[in-house]
Amino acid sequence: MGGGMELLTPGLSVGPQRTSGTGRVSAKSAGGKTRLDVFYQEGAAKIRIPESFDGAMEAVLINTSGGLTGGDRLQWELEAGDGTALTATTQACEKIYRSDSGPAAIDTEIRVGDNARLDWLPQETILFDDASLNRRLDVDLAETAEFLAIEAVLLGRKAMGEAVRCGNFRDRWRVRRSGTLIHAEDVRMTGDIENLVAQTAVLGGDVAFATLLYCGPRAEALMPKVREALGEASAGASEWNGKLVARIVAADGYSLRKSLIPALKVLRDGQNLPKVWHL
Repeated sequence: MGGGMELLTPGLSVGPQRTSGTGRVSAKSAGGKTRLDVFYQEGAAKIRIPESFDGAMEAVLINTSGGLTGGDRLQWELEAGDGTALTATTQACEKIYRSDSGPAAIDTEIRVGDNARLDWLPQETILFDDASLNRRLDVDLAETAEFLAIEAVLLGRKAMGEAVRCGNFRDRWRVRRSGTLIHAEDVRMTGDIENLVAQTAVLGGDVAFATLLYCGPRAEALMPKVREALGEASAGASEWNGKLVARIVAADGYSLRKSLIPALKVLRDGQNLPKVWHL
């Protein structure tokens, strides 16, 4: 017998390697400024904390795998403790590639304490043809917490000549204040997505869309400013009982950003978006 090693057994099926990652960030108040309290990262989930000079804190979430496909999973946990201000964003757009083995999953859990604010500002999610994604956002707010969220989706990259004909996308949101459900939604696109989004009651042929959500005491006061910032965009905004929701559709990702950024600046009191949004 030679000294070689048998690496594969005939007939043995070797499945594809799956991406997984978990990232956790918690902020605390110290000396009137927001400081890092808990930091944890595992697998493909990485986190960077840029230097801050305004007393707030920013967390940049990174998926080192470069994208997700069937069976991949990312989990993010974010917490703004009492009296803190935390902005969380992503380093780049999240790409969801063709799947032959079920959905990818992105689960995000957020907690915001009393007199604290958390802005959840991920960059766009890009779905490719035959992609499959289940995305979940669960938020727990204290009675006096403020929360801002944006989730934007591109059905392919129009400038690259890409189109999404078929696939699966589910986006589930649950937001609670002091344990009481104040916002819930489920977006589902399955099967023939191309014909679905062509319908006037869905996207009217557009391929970029976003939801903006603000929960806080200034929702009513901010409503006219948000509507003004949206201008002539294909968008609608409403406010009720301390909650402001805006939905925007556009022909492509560039047009969507042109509509989103002014509205986000209004909801952030004129504060610029994280630098990674402008790279």
